[in-house]
Amino acid sequence: MAEVLIYVDHVDGAVRKPTLELLTLARRLGEPVAVHLGPGAEEAAKVLGEHGATRVLAADAPEFADYLVVPKVAALKAAYDAVSPAAVLVPSSGEGKEIAARLAVRLESGLITDAVDVEPGDEGPVATQSVFAAAYTTRSRITRGTPVITVKPNSAAPEAASAAGTVEQLPVEFDDAARGTKVTSRTPRESTGRPELTEAAIVVSGGRGVNGAENFPVIEALADSLGAAVGASRAAVDAGWYPHSNQVGQTGKSVSPQLYIAAGISGAIQHRAGMQTSKTIVAINKDSEAPIFDLVDYGVVGDLFNVLPQLTEEVKTRKG
Repeated sequence: MAEVLIYVDHVDGAVRKPTLELLTLARRLGEPVAVHLGPGAEEAAKVLGEHGATRVLAADAPEFADYLVVPKVAALKAAYDAVSPAAVLVPSSGEGKEIAARLAVRLESGLITDAVDVEPGDEGPVATQSVFAAAYTTRSRITRGTPVITVKPNSAAPEAASAAGTVEQLPVEFDDAARGTKVTSRTPRESTGRPELTEAAIVVSGGRGVNGAENFPVIEALADSLGAAVGASRAAVDAGWYPHSNQVGQTGKSVSPQLYIAAGISGAIQHRAGMQTSKTIVAINKDSEAPIFDLVDYGVVGDLFNVLPQLTEEVKTRKG
């Protein structure tokens, strides 16, 4: 059976959920081979093996932390040369998409980004995408070279499938280009205790209707009761009510959670482009003619300051 390379997204060996989703998708195409760069490969191999990785190609070098992106591309190219895979799957984060694009150039192969599904086809993997501000759904395949595909978080539910997960050392050589951009400092992001926005199963977002930074705690309270991430529309971010890192939309982050709750958001195309692939969408808005209601699975016409506190209390009551 053909092998499929999976780029492992992790934090010091703690494998992040999008990688487990990729392993689930990769098993449709062949035998997953994970590529783990940096420390913690032995610890990560257990989790990767439990989700179907037959092998874990591991490399650790200071270049992965000290320089931007290019050393990781060099390592993934080395893994490609060692495996000759049928496809390469990468998590669709900002860094992941840059790695995938640079790898595709080196392989002289086609690239598909932000896929929401991947399945086998007669002439290679077929990827499903939501395109043109989520106005269309397309099915595409690579026609030249080895398919390189980035997949959005929450595109598949991780499924356990025991495999060997054998760790093998991957030799990597770095040229001068790999050391072209050096990281000079890092500042840890302040933790909120909430899930990462792009990976969260539930997202609660606030928009212009929140009417001020001082009112965003009503959004945060509902999010915390659900174990959700907090998002914001561009209008709320531009007004300075919430950080840009939490913006959902075409010029912000693209999310695809199981549940998306939009409170006080009109549903402009810019915002819809970032959340339209959510599995279930709920909107709360005073304006019954708001465009967001054309998109939702469930809509509540009402004042968010009345609706959200009641919903929060109901969630807390049901959780006991």
